[in-house]
Amino acid sequence: MTSDPYDLVEKAIDEGSKLGAKYIEARYEKLGGNVSILKNGVPELGGINRSRGIGIRVLKDGGVGFASFNEMTKEEMKIAVAFATKMAELSGKRRTKKIKFSDEEVHEAKYESKGVNGKRPFEVNPEEKMERLLSIDKIVSELQTGAVIPFRYFFMNDQTQKKLIVTNEGARIESEIDLLQLFGLIVAVNPNTGSKEQTFIQKGKAGGLEALDFWNINDYIENKAKTLGKIVTESKEAPKGTIDYVVGPNVIGICAHENTGHPSEADRILGREGAQAGESYLNQEMIGERIGSEHVTIIDDPTLEGSYGFYLYDDEGIKAGPRYLHRKGIFEEMLHNRESAAFMETQSTAAARAIGFNREPIPRMANTYLAPGSFSFEELTEDIKLGVFMNDFTEWNIDDRRYQSKYVGLEAYLIENGEIKHMVRRPVLETTTPKLWGSVDAVAKKDLLEFDAATCGKGDPMQGAPVYHGGSFMRIRNVEVR
Repeated sequence: MTSDPYDLVEKAIDEGSKLGAKYIEARYEKLGGNVSILKNGVPELGGINRSRGIGIRVLKDGGVGFASFNEMTKEEMKIAVAFATKMAELSGKRRTKKIKFSDEEVHEAKYESKGVNGKRPFEVNPEEKMERLLSIDKIVSELQTGAVIPFRYFFMNDQTQKKLIVTNEGARIESEIDLLQLFGLIVAVNPNTGSKEQTFIQKGKAGGLEALDFWNINDYIENKAKTLGKIVTESKEAPKGTIDYVVGPNVIGICAHENTGHPSEADRILGREGAQAGESYLNQEMIGERIGSEHVTIIDDPTLEGSYGFYLYDDEGIKAGPRYLHRKGIFEEMLHNRESAAFMETQSTAAARAIGFNREPIPRMANTYLAPGSFSFEELTEDIKLGVFMNDFTEWNIDDRRYQSKYVGLEAYLIENGEIKHMVRRPVLETTTPKLWGSVDAVAKKDLLEFDAATCGKGDPMQGAPVYHGGSFMRIRNVEVR
């Protein structure tokens, strides 16, 4: 017989306690999503996805077990709790170092981040969503840039996620969050030379379809497509050698995410990600060491209102706040869940996230960015004799330890004697993480701060988490360009 999911969550806690769990957590998630896809002006797919279920995590005898179920019955709940408990017992027996969870403050809370009334995901007719994509595509298809645009692809995904987290320690967190994501791919070709480039577009926000107006999406897409056309028809060879760089928010964001966010994940530092996504050049003993210049403060903050990675409490019920991964160039904090925090004898930084009821919470980024400085954009460029302004990137590579990295420019310009000149093609910024952050000598003001959305991949099975990354603009001195 089907039972109320909230009642099953409460009963799962009682069941786990009867089986001797030192800690048990039950997390109910209900997700409803809609998908709209447009390819070269033709609707490719419209779809809906629905899921709900409960994830059970148990700590017992120094081991952790996880199980999930989506049939809302007492029988399935009992099976999942028993399975997770047995898994914890067996894994605990085989561990030489027993798993512990850090002691944390227990919270009861309820919060939400919903779209504007009438714009919430399930309040908007599917035809209206497709019409918005068609209007975007029409702008791109009718542009006259001197370049041919043979391929246009737009994908809109909106969703509402309801969640209830309860633990045997007394935590109870209830939330409801709307999310909107817009992904695009545009290809431009120079008809005379065959030279081609593509630009990726990924926008995301907590909320509903009002986000499209918040982004001024039609103007945004038009500018991206015009710029792409100029890149393939007007750009010249980039300068080589050791020069200065000014980089834009999207480039800063990917650097903050890849060069600082991932290596600051405590489970990666402890080796759990070694066989999947790699390890980290950082370690616990490096806390307090200088990684970058005094201009480099990198924050990961889940509580940014309206952000794509928004949450106020993580999936272990821990209250979230800004995490200062680097403060004025010093390695200060890691992204911890309760397991990694206990191992390193510290506190959780509320970084435990799971992308669904059937995934365990692991340390993740949320919204990672370079804190603004005090410079105007003009001040960043005015004393550069020879340099490159890289406003966007087209590709990137980074090694498994997040130490050696390479970023290739998309929208990029020559800087000569303080002035921004013509476009340059695919300048390559290749350096180590400490040299990258150590070479930063100026960061632009807060009013130039921008964010882009991304989907951060991690875990096995894979968990693609919604995140922001960004910054204002920054200047990097004496970087070798190839």
